[in-house]
Amino acid sequence: MDTVRLFIAIELDQEILQRIGKLQARLKDDTPPGLVRWVRPEGIHLTLKFLGEVPTERVEAISQATRSACAPHTPLSLAIGTLGCFPNPRRPRVIWVGVDEPTGALARLQRDVERTLKPLGYPPEGRAFSPHLTLGRVKGGGPDALEELGAYVSRASVQVGEMRATSVSLIRSALLPGGAVYTELGVYVLPEG
Repeated sequence: MDTVRLFIAIELDQEILQRIGKLQARLKDDTPPGLVRWVRPEGIHLTLKFLGEVPTERVEAISQATRSACAPHTPLSLAIGTLGCFPNPRRPRVIWVGVDEPTGALARLQRDVERTLKPLGYPPEGRAFSPHLTLGRVKGGGPDALEELGAYVSRASVQVGEMRATSVSLIRSALLPGGAVYTELGVYVLPEG
């Protein structure tokens, strides 16, 4: 059975991606060398739902469900800033920058995506939606280096900027030796109110 690796996300505009690249360059300079594997800026998305390996014959149903989930939503204003790490600053494994949308519209959109995909066999996440953009993954380091990295992330002050999200994308992720290659399989416009 043929499968594709899929996720549903909001693509970032070019200005935000450039600013994220500059932020990553600053972080590389300010953190212990070789400790973090940084994500290429063009590979950064605001993921709403990760589906994983999906049989190719289910792609059209997933596309229709995503279109249905997006239909009642209007464009969103997103503020991107505030560094953090998962699971916590004492044991950082993922370095991220937060996405803030104070009206709750982003959370409602994400819940609708989850709701429309559940009947297709993709249950909601077990944890609450935490909108973020993954900047890098920690790939090792002793306790002192990890603690230093977590402390730096906790005190760093960043403000990447704001953007208007006008669509949601169904994205295929092909994992290749040189890194993941992303292909949009569908774009679903968030209609003006």
